[in-house]
Amino acid sequence: MGSLLIRGGRPLHGRLKVSGAKNAALPILAGTLLTQEVTRIHNLPHLHDITTMMELLGCLGVGLTVDERLGIEVDGSSVNNVRAPYELVKTMRASILVLGPLLARFGEAEVSFPGGCAIGSRPVDLHLKGLEAMGADITVEDGYIKAKAPGGLRGADITLETVTVGGTENLLMAATLAHGKTVLRNAAREPEVVDLAQFLIAMGAKIAGAGSSTIEIEGVSALHGCDYTVMPDRIEAGTYLVAVAATGGKVRLEGVIPSHVAIVLDKLREAGADISVESDAIELDMAGRRPSAVAVTTAPYPGFPTDMQAQFTALNTIAEGVGRVTETVFENRLIQTHEMNRMGADIQIEGNTAIVTGRPTLRGAPVMASDLRASASLVIAGLVASGETVVDRIYHIDRGYECIEEKLQSLGADIRRQTH
Repeated sequence: MGSLLIRGGRPLHGRLKVSGAKNAALPILAGTLLTQEVTRIHNLPHLHDITTMMELLGCLGVGLTVDERLGIEVDGSSVNNVRAPYELVKTMRASILVLGPLLARFGEAEVSFPGGCAIGSRPVDLHLKGLEAMGADITVEDGYIKAKAPGGLRGADITLETVTVGGTENLLMAATLAHGKTVLRNAAREPEVVDLAQFLIAMGAKIAGAGSSTIEIEGVSALHGCDYTVMPDRIEAGTYLVAVAATGGKVRLEGVIPSHVAIVLDKLREAGADISVESDAIELDMAGRRPSAVAVTTAPYPGFPTDMQAQFTALNTIAEGVGRVTETVFENRLIQTHEMNRMGADIQIEGNTAIVTGRPTLRGAPVMASDLRASASLVIAGLVASGETVVDRIYHIDRGYECIEEKLQSLGADIRRQTH
């Protein structure tokens, strides 16, 4: 198991290129199952979850060729298995995204519950309800979702009870090959959903309304291959912007879509950052200033992203004033605050809100990551703290950040990976 050793107190300066978005790449890779032709996917990030999805496609019989830049050529003509096994699915929730494509193309699929979650788990429940509305016969046996639609799926008018990104993506993919028209209402509006829709359109799908709460899909008889480049990772971009702002530094981020992080940029301006935006780049400069505390409340896109909440909590720990951070999307998402308090932060939890009274500095300490974004927030806390911080259980961070220590080193951070 590894850890990151950080000696903090240095302002970060320099330029970075943003990696491809994991949360766009995973559904796009699943979507390659919808065609028997060859698809080529570019700008995939070097991440464990991407490797896991590639392993899952390989075990279904897909032919995969990877180039030196982790572009991937996917040949869907050789699929010989529609069962996604627990051994692979248990490590990654996004594995559920192969359910819709397999069912749509082959009329059957068996997919283990992701992470062994129970049927009462609402997001998976919504995937299944939507597929049943499209005519699928679904049973649950031995921890596997077994779905059949021997005559093919039928278009349906589906209203999702709650906004679910994965549910929207699974049903969107399934609907591309269904007979007739499908309407998804209360659909997720995230840029990653739009990126998946653009990929499917490049394969010949007929989709309108992606990025709005109502998506219409006219089923086609078959999809063809295409070349597609995955969008940049807006959460990675936001994380590095917050890290630089917290340390009082200056950065130029390249290969980014500024509109995807508009609300994050608004909050960073509120915190005192000077920000300028180009078509595919963002420059942020704190000019050595200590940030001002900001209030954030998470919400589905285009609201403030839950995946940026922990990073702004870290920023508030050393900001001037009192910041309120309210988490409305996931429970237990404020868990990292206890570790920050070990570093001298002043964070009080009231229900789903963290009240953060900023301190001039934090103290380095050994801390433990509990999830992907919490681990990023502890790295930020370590970058602003005096002394040494050791962030343990960093396998979480490796699920979502490509070469995080190398990118931070390039900005002047004193950070290195330790194995033990």
